[in-house]
Amino acid sequence: MPEINIALIGHQFMGKAHSNAYRQVRRFFPGNLVPRMKVICGKAPEKELSATARQFGWEEFDDEWERVVARKDIQVVDVSTPSFLHHPMVIAAAKAGKHIICEKPLANSVREAREMLRAVEKAGVLHYVNFNYRRVPAVAFAKRLIEDGRIGDAYHYHGAYLQDWIMDPNFPLVWRLEKKFAGSGALGDIGAHATDLATYLNGDISEVTGQMTTFITSRPLAGVGSGSWGAKGSKGKGKVTVDDETNFLARFKNGSAGVFESSRFGGGRRNYNTFQVYGSKGSLAFNMERMNELEFYDRTEDQSVQGFKTILVTEATHPYVGAWWPPGHIIGYEHTFVHAVHDFLTCLEKGRMPKPNFRDGVKNHVVLDAVERSTRIGRWQKIKI
Repeated sequence: MPEINIALIGHQFMGKAHSNAYRQVRRFFPGNLVPRMKVICGKAPEKELSATARQFGWEEFDDEWERVVARKDIQVVDVSTPSFLHHPMVIAAAKAGKHIICEKPLANSVREAREMLRAVEKAGVLHYVNFNYRRVPAVAFAKRLIEDGRIGDAYHYHGAYLQDWIMDPNFPLVWRLEKKFAGSGALGDIGAHATDLATYLNGDISEVTGQMTTFITSRPLAGVGSGSWGAKGSKGKGKVTVDDETNFLARFKNGSAGVFESSRFGGGRRNYNTFQVYGSKGSLAFNMERMNELEFYDRTEDQSVQGFKTILVTEATHPYVGAWWPPGHIIGYEHTFVHAVHDFLTCLEKGRMPKPNFRDGVKNHVVLDAVERSTRIGRWQKIKI
């Protein structure tokens, strides 16, 4: 089978998830194109990078992304770094003619995202932005039910993504809490996912209005080498310059109404990525903390038996599931990345553009930017792609 050489930039949380996906994809999803884990890149001491490469299965390691992107033996560059680094890495990779996978959010601003889109389109390379929750089997099955007309005309959509990992006021000022690095807080970090799922399932958003809140405005400075989860503080304090919580109202182009909330102060919610879609014929509800289940209400049934039922999305007929285990044997978060890599490789084989791609990433940024703008001026904002 032909191989395609992968370079992964980023060796921590997302680097681990992406590495596992490359290792597992051909063990469970047959295909004609095999990913070769050629080189992993990160900013870390040589001993740490070497150990990471061995642990995750990479042939080589490097600490200079510019050198990695320029290598002639690399066909795909996977950018899994913090978002403020996406723009220069993607631009360089596109100019070098590499196909590109990029973590979400695509960039830290609409301007950067548009520049990245122009670069990949000019280069004629395949591009994919990793909104991995589209690859949850229950979410993909919900999409199928909607396309089959099972909920009828959509009336309203509720999207929420709640976490609680920064509620301690002594949690340090990591990069995700500074606008110059993160672009925004809960809105761009997890609200981007909620917004993408909404456009995936319910179509484009036409206008928004929102509010943003920062509950803890200063925090201990982060210790040397602190990432995000489990970070340690040091002496002194710094200003939090992003939102802790954002909520907004939306109007969709299909005429339905939307309500969204993203918060990193949702006590007890570790990764509560949820949606509810209510339509003329039925309704759907999903919660990532119970990711193998989808709730479905069929309004066309006899009234005496109407009500939400919970579907265990583990049958071979459900999206992606047939490659894994027998019915009832659940899968987990890491499998969404395997599904994403499988779909990307399939697109490479067939020469077609993956979804979601950078055009979807730009669309997502435009919505988030309009939400942020609406909070400053206090008015509804039209979405202008």
